[in-house]
Amino acid sequence: MRVISYGGGVQSTALCVLATQGKIGTVDAALFANVGDDSEHPATCTYVREVMQPWCAERGLDVHELQRTKRDGSVETLYGRLMKEGSRSLPIPIRMPDSGAPGRRSCTADFKVKVIGKWLKAHGASTATPATVLIGFSTDEAHRASNRKPTNYEIPEHPLLDLNYHREHCKRIIERAGLPVPPKSACYFCPFHRPKLWSRMRRDEPVLFWKSVELEKTLNERRDLLGKDHVYLTRFGKPLDQACPVMQDDLLGFLEDPDADTCDDGYCWT
Repeated sequence: MRVISYGGGVQSTALCVLATQGKIGTVDAALFANVGDDSEHPATCTYVREVMQPWCAERGLDVHELQRTKRDGSVETLYGRLMKEGSRSLPIPIRMPDSGAPGRRSCTADFKVKVIGKWLKAHGASTATPATVLIGFSTDEAHRASNRKPTNYEIPEHPLLDLNYHREHCKRIIERAGLPVPPKSACYFCPFHRPKLWSRMRRDEPVLFWKSVELEKTLNERRDLLGKDHVYLTRFGKPLDQACPVMQDDLLGFLEDPDADTCDDGYCWT
């Protein structure tokens, strides 16, 4: 069994296109681990459902949307876990108040790796017959390939590295297939966002920005009750709405790549 770990962003979308073109060998399915409609950026969910799923289906590639399901059958989302009353869980790489460095996280493991692994095992993957999982690392992020440790029932492959494809190559592959280039793929409240992205969100997507502000506030209200220091969504050691003012109009060539912070490969910085 060979599957694509599909994150909904540029590189993994390019993998899906290449798979439909028969350029990366036989692929049985693409697996999109949705951490929650209340957690994923809405544009990513829209792109996956309205663009890639029907486009790939027409070409014989199934794109399965997976969710974290608990033993009682209920679906757990990342945002839901963070906001659950009485929860002490901090599964996201929240920023520490002293250094601004991201803390340890379990969001990737719990809501992506394990979710995909559960599907693989349910479809026959085992230590004796591991599945091959195609990961969308391109040459501009080749260093990330060594950071992800495979489970004992999967074998990772990196077709974009084998083909020596850069992120820009991936965009051209998508465009030549007649598809729009997908939007940035990440949880909208991810602490890995850069300050300029937060400021752009505050200007262009205020609902998501202020929902992130409320999330950060809720986490710190709980930490007050526990007598713990505050934590933040940015490295600046202060609340998000104070750390990131609204961005002025973009200047051509001035801003960083808006797609720099992504979960495109499907496994979110691992």
